[in-house]
Amino acid sequence: MNQLGDARVRVPEHAKRGESVEIRAMITHPMESGFRLDNVGRGIPRHIVDSFTCSYGGKEVFRAKLHPGVSTNPYFLFYVVATASADLLFTWTDDRGGVATHIAHLEVTG
Repeated sequence: MNQLGDARVRVPEHAKRGESVEIRAMITHPMESGFRLDNVGRGIPRHIVDSFTCSYGGKEVFRAKLHPGVSTNPYFLFYVVATASADLLFTWTDDRGGVATHIAHLEVTG
């Protein structure tokens, strides 16, 4: 199975119940569209991250389907309402079967 690059995620460590928290997620990936040529004129094969999901406490809270027009190192910023202390599971998959995951914990008070 192909492995994707490094995942970088920013989740606040603590939040108050009901607070909207900012989530940032990025994966290192070349996102080759299949339309470019290398330095000797050969086509560079397509290789893209084609989906990204984030689950909070086991429930999906964000999903994206990516296409060849997305730039290198796809980056997402979205918000989640803090309801309970739980893990956020981030999953990226590419069109060659590669999968990358990252887990971050959000501690909710109040």
